Amino acid sequence: MIVLDGLTKRYAASTVVDAVSMRVERDSITAIVGTSGSGKSTLLRMINRLVEPSAGRVWIDGRDTADEPPHLLRRRIGYVIQGNGLFPHRTVAQNIATVPRLLGWSDARIAARTAELLEALQLDPVRYAGQYPHELSGGQQQRVGVARALAAEPKVLLMDEPFGALDPILRAKAQEDLLAVRRRFGTTIVLVTHDIDEAFRLGDQVAVMRHGRILQCDRPAALLTRPADPFVAELAGRGDPALRLLSLTTAGDAAEPAAAGDVDDGESAVPIPADASLREALSLLVWRGAQAGRVVDPDGRVRGVLRVAAILAHGRPR
Repeated sequence: MIVLDGLTKRYAASTVVDAVSMRVERDSITAIVGTSGSGKSTLLRMINRLVEPSAGRVWIDGRDTADEPPHLLRRRIGYVIQGNGLFPHRTVAQNIATVPRLLGWSDARIAARTAELLEALQLDPVRYAGQYPHELSGGQQQRVGVARALAAEPKVLLMDEPFGALDPILRAKAQEDLLAVRRRFGTTIVLVTHDIDEAFRLGDQVAVMRHGRILQCDRPAALLTRPADPFVAELAGRGDPALRLLSLTTAGDAAEPAAAGDVDDGESAVPIPADASLREALSLLVWRGAQAGRVVDPDGRVRGVLRVAAILAHGRPR
């Protein structure tokens, strides 16, 4: 768990981060979102003391980070930046091994961890371990950057606009990879982004910053339906608030038990992946001209039935 207590950063007469207090639960993703200059990146960097606070405290698992030398603190906290920051003269494997070597890991342990991370991020170790960053695509470089940040098995991963430079297709894939990594390794992640859709997709909780303060920190659905501030309401609801709300629930979670005859075996029996969002499910049903579909797990088991009317009900504030 990460606890921020009154965290403040001042530069001369300017207060960049103003008395921020926040809790980040273990094995969760917290997304910090806000406009440029809101203080979100400075707040993130105070967690690993790349920026020293002017006031306030940071605790990680009950330990005050001020009591630990900064270089040792950073070795147990993963850090990913936009553009990945890979060493161009080192191979993929050598980049990933950077912190484990500083910690004195054996060659065998480093090799095993490198292979594990590359496989988790869908990069074949045999093919990619010996390549150099310039031989990789932008998305592959970013995945290697995540692997390097996770190499020493940190409990905490900080990410500063990690996917901002990727095109929409690569960005969506990188987000999926991050969620898969969190599920597999149980890492606590704090992510800074300017993209509210990315914050909602990735964050178990989302903190909205403006002028150095957190206006609201809550679950994405709460920001949409119960905003604490006009700026939060405008930022969270910009565009299509109903569709954004539908994107927060999966078809598997919304499926109802299917009774005999609910969905026949004809064309109306549209299969809907259980992990699809309700927004995606609605689009699929509208495209197929169906009023209901079967929600299907990856193994083919039918989870239940999902109707258009039920989907629409989820798109309204409760």
